[in-house]
Amino acid sequence: MQAPQDYFSLFSLERRFAIDKKALSARFRDLQSESHPDKVAAADEQTKLLAVQQSSLLNDAYATLKSPLARAGYLLQLHGVDVEGVSQTDLDMAVLMEQMELRETVADAPAGEAGLAVLAPIKQDIGNRIAEREERFVAGLEANDLPGAKRVFHELQFLHKLFQEIEVSEERRLGF
Repeated sequence: MQAPQDYFSLFSLERRFAIDKKALSARFRDLQSESHPDKVAAADEQTKLLAVQQSSLLNDAYATLKSPLARAGYLLQLHGVDVEGVSQTDLDMAVLMEQMELRETVADAPAGEAGLAVLAPIKQDIGNRIAEREERFVAGLEANDLPGAKRVFHELQFLHKLFQEIEVSEERRLGF
């Protein structure tokens, strides 16, 4: 396995947000079996080190492309956009207020089954918002509106975090 131009090339996928997850998983398994460090256990140290590095690259690339949020950030990075820092121009104040209100609603949900009933429609709403933002993200990339795509990416970060918080809250209410 030689060094890829990017993670998409590594898995023979088009460089875009929507990917074939089955093809990604299948290609990952193929590449993993080809380059697994155990295959070179009897080789010299340099060959072993290279196999470990390739395996690490493969795992990082797979994790990045498998996650829609990580994939979006990676696509922005491929376009030269720094996604690490969030500036005031990256988020609309209305979005921040919306996030605060949603978090308060989740925090105020009652304990037990009653809380689950409150959280279910919120979780569904967040899932819908994520899908809508993903469509806006793709539209921004396709229009080469990188600042707009970056803003939507940061909105997606907030929404994914809130979605995870709801899942944790649900698990607590179920006793996990």
